[in-house]
Amino acid sequence: DARLVADALRRELGEGRPRPNFQIQVLASLFYRNKGAYLVGKIINGFKEVPFALPILHRKPGMVYVDAALFGEEDLLILFSFSRAYFMVDMEIPSAYVQFLRSLMPRKPRAEIYNALGLAKQGKNLFYRDLLWHLRHSTDRFRIAPGIKGMVMLVFDLPSFPYVFKIIKDHYPAPKDTSREQIRGKYQLVKRHDRVGRMADTMEFSMLAFPRERFDDALIAEIEQHAASQLEISDRDGDGQTEVIIAHAYIERRMIPLNLYLQEACDAGEGDAAASAQLEHAVIEYGNAIKDLVAANIFPGDMLWKNFGVTRHGKVVFYDYDEIEYITDCNFRRVPPPRNEEDEMSGEIWYSVAKNDVFPETFGPFLLGNPRVREAFMRHHAELLEPGFWQQTQERIRRGEVIDFFPYGQHRRFDVNGGAAGASELVDPAAAGAETPADQPDTSAPVSVVEPGE
Repeated sequence: DARLVADALRRELGEGRPRPNFQIQVLASLFYRNKGAYLVGKIINGFKEVPFALPILHRKPGMVYVDAALFGEEDLLILFSFSRAYFMVDMEIPSAYVQFLRSLMPRKPRAEIYNALGLAKQGKNLFYRDLLWHLRHSTDRFRIAPGIKGMVMLVFDLPSFPYVFKIIKDHYPAPKDTSREQIRGKYQLVKRHDRVGRMADTMEFSMLAFPRERFDDALIAEIEQHAASQLEISDRDGDGQTEVIIAHAYIERRMIPLNLYLQEACDAGEGDAAASAQLEHAVIEYGNAIKDLVAANIFPGDMLWKNFGVTRHGKVVFYDYDEIEYITDCNFRRVPPPRNEEDEMSGEIWYSVAKNDVFPETFGPFLLGNPRVREAFMRHHAELLEPGFWQQTQERIRRGEVIDFFPYGQHRRFDVNGGAAGASELVDPAAAGAETPADQPDTSAPVSVVEPGE
């Protein structure tokens, strides 16, 4: 293991000679998550600093091994992503750990680092302070978020701020059959569950106050129409400033809606090589996201493209939680054959459907209307339209099998002894193939807004 890490370090640093100040700084406590622990630090050589993390896994009881070597800010940003479960870390002074981690990931807000370490209250505190700072130093207005409007959530954003604000609507049109309490329960389920790099973290706030002049009138009208119970417009503090007060909201990182990402690629035409690669990547990542969620015992429910987003690293992440269920609570069925010609020609279903029945064969008409999208999907993820795939995963979960999810590509693992050759066969299905660009940045995606200084 030491030799493998040393070889990886030599490749990263190149042929440069050690400078007089050469040193390796390592945080004393390990970062625990799922089956692994991570040693986090940085290498200093002259004016160059290289962040690194070493994932440590179990080979067998009493023995551990280093599974990979991650270098650079991009690798660590993925490791500490908002779409993954929180770390467990023994920190005597958490602020010192956050300060060190900020030196490794200067683009990551302190609030998100606190959240990644499981310190959600401090994370929310810092986030709100950053939001107020941003409002004082910007002039744009909150607006209805771009994209297709949801049936359950009203979403708005501030163009210059890299987050979206989600309010539960007061009423839900058919066929939605849910309640505010059920929706909040789904979001709490995601908060407790392993998000496996495929579900966005949320911050839950009550009584959020904003200056009234920062809201578009169209947005105020939208909230009054669909979520009036969550809206108050008043001078709450008695200081002469009218505020918009949101009774309850969820806040998430803003992503590019996957349907818009795909539409951009389709609009460019088949002759555009970059657009074709973008479409292929989006479809592959979409299927991989679903497979990861399924392996983690999560059924997304509403699998439409609009309910997924693309991060700045090109990862596809799910963010619409009002219909999620445990895979083990679902009944995946094959569509029964029609009883007669009348059934076959009818626009109505001819078979009974219970509450948790799911028919994977029926996903295609809703998802694969575009021929180019369908061709890419069937080439990479045709099994998602077969009940057998879902039933087999159900059985594995019920047997107690816990699948590995790695925040780095399979090609990054040391393929000796305790590495990929000796690891469990139950690996993340999305990471198993070389086509998953899990650690490649998406240069076409927008970068996040720089947060205020310390």
